[in-house]
Amino acid sequence: MDNLILVAAGGTGGHLFPAQALSHALVARGARVRLATDERALKYGGDFPAEEIHEIASATPTSGGVLAKAGAALTLMKGVVEAYGLLGRIKPRVVVSFGGYPTVPPALAASLRGIPLILHEQNAVMGRANRFLSQRAQVIASGFPTLDGLSEALRAKVVLVGNPVRPAVLEAAALPFPDFADGKLHLLVTGGSQGARIMSDVAPAAVALLPPELRARLVIVQQARGEDLARVQEAYTRLNVAFEAAPFFADLPLRIAQSHLVLGRSGASTVSELAVIGRPSILVPFPHALDADQAANAAHLAKTGAAEVMRQTGFTPDWLAERLSRALAEPKDLTRRAQAAKSAGIPDAAERLADLALKTAGL
Repeated sequence: MDNLILVAAGGTGGHLFPAQALSHALVARGARVRLATDERALKYGGDFPAEEIHEIASATPTSGGVLAKAGAALTLMKGVVEAYGLLGRIKPRVVVSFGGYPTVPPALAASLRGIPLILHEQNAVMGRANRFLSQRAQVIASGFPTLDGLSEALRAKVVLVGNPVRPAVLEAAALPFPDFADGKLHLLVTGGSQGARIMSDVAPAAVALLPPELRARLVIVQQARGEDLARVQEAYTRLNVAFEAAPFFADLPLRIAQSHLVLGRSGASTVSELAVIGRPSILVPFPHALDADQAANAAHLAKTGAAEVMRQTGFTPDWLAERLSRALAEPKDLTRRAQAAKSAGIPDAAERLADLALKTAGL
């Protein structure tokens, strides 16, 4: 009996990382895995535990003018034809789809061929591609305890599994919360996979507002876009602050674990990793998300007391400087918030989703 499972994911880290974590869990149980994705994901191919990666034509039909939307719809139709042929050849037992428009063609093809479909929703509010596919799914696997944007009929399909996290995150989760023996506050500033200019604007300016004796107690690791990197480095050098800045950190889970406080956006992967590793945070949701998904994700962590959430309009140097001063003055509060974050984590989400996939596949 064949045990092939097709995983479908868009080509960004937010979709690929949980797909990758599930695939590791499935392969460890003896299942065969293939990945259907778009051209952006091919650079991750060396790390993805799939026996083959299939690039399927896709586009996003929600942006641009009428012609752009029509062109995107035609591309998606082409992708459905490609995926229908692919599924006929490889005959997977189940398709597990992680959202984003690149997953629409393989998920639709699965439905047309009568292959069971599982949708995994990483965010606390269902995204547009998953909403479009939701009627066709046998199961909707939820990354958060609450999932907004569903009818009662669809709610009956929901199973809480959490967001699968990479092995590097589980390794980082084993590290204890850093002590404050040297009196230093280790601050990590991130901006999601693409970076965030607002962090490069506000964080150095906030540090500049602190008195020199407090600045001397900061150790900052900051992700900054290439075009922002020089000015961030120059600002911290001028302020005589211990720092490391780079556009990308390959070992970001470890950097999270080594931090007393994390300042960042609130994408599903970021929020889930903060919870599993167990670190307090200041979250500034991306304000232009179509479904306000980052605000919903952040609210979930804020309810536990682990995260403080500020809308971007209120995220000013003065506000952040006050929060940093408070963190330096109250290290015990950060320890409490770290424990609260840990209590919200679901470290075995990949195993839970693997259970669900194998059960749905009849394996």
